[in-house]
Formats: sequence, C-alpha cells, structure tokens
Amino acid sequence: MQRRTGVTAVGPSALRGQGKGVLKVTQVYLGTIDLSQIPISTQDEYTAWLDEHTNALLKKLPIRNRPWGAARKALNLFMRDTLYNKYLNDHYRIYKLESWMEVPLDSAVVKGLKRRAGRGRLPYWPGLKNLKPDVSAIFQKYATKDAKMKNVTRIHLDVYLWMENR
Repeated sequence: MQRRTGVTAVGPSALRGQGKGVLKVTQVYLGTIDLSQIPISTQDEYTAWLDEHTNALLKKLPIRNRPWGAARKALNLFMRDTLYNKYLNDHYRIYKLESWMEVPLDSAVVKGLKRRAGRGRLPYWPGLKNLKPDVSAIFQKYATKDAKMKNVTRIHLDVYLWMENR
C-alpha cells in the first residue's frame, strides 16, 4: 500500500523536468520509508524528520544538481496521500501530523499563494530546481496563515490552489 501511494502521489507531472531517473528513485525511496518511525509528539520533531528524509532522498538522486525543492515536494505529496489513505493513516496514525504537514510547493500552488498575499508580499519563486529551505519556509508560513482563513490545515491548500491554477 505504501509503495503504491508513493507511485501515485508522485507521478511524472510532479517531477517533470527534474532530471533523468529522478522520478523512479523518488518513488522507490518513498516506498521504503519506515512510517512507524515518524515522530508524532511535536511539530519540531516532525519537521526534523522531514528534513532528514529530504536530505536522504537528495543523496540518492542520480543527478549532479540535486534539487532540494523537488525532493521536499515529493515528500510532502507522499505525506499528504498517506493522510488521505485510510489504511496508512489508521495504521501509522498519520492524522496526528495533519496540522504540521507542509503544503507541497510548485508553481501552481505558489501562484495562488502569491495572488492571495498580494503583490510583492512573497518572494520570487525560483522554481523547484532552485528552491531552498529558507524561501520554502516563507511560503509555508504564509500558507499556514492562508489556511487558517479557509479553516483548513495547510496541507489541504494544495487541493484548492492546484485546482485554481491549472
């Protein structure tokens, strides 16, 4: 079930243009994460776990310029879909992480966030290949604020913003 979720959550369009072999390696990696080891005590612990797996995935990518943004997006898409999968969610208690999960960033989601924030309030979008943790954090912080206004957690903004900006 986990392997299938990794493949369906991160399809070809999610990592388009990231480099030869990136998709397959990413999908395999997601299928091997030990979900029983996700810390469910604090947001800081979950974020540290997410950082650890972002870096571990980056090391496995078969390309020279390893895109942090693409790896983070893949992990966030995967975690969103584990939340949406009844079996994985129930078994690993993923629902306990929902309020801490990041919205998977890509150009469509960022376009929506920037439109909602207003001109000049969010930084330039460098694209997945050039996204770094500090810029990602700014978008995630705004996404948290925007999600509260919609009365949802930020992980669900992906559904709204992606559909709005297709």
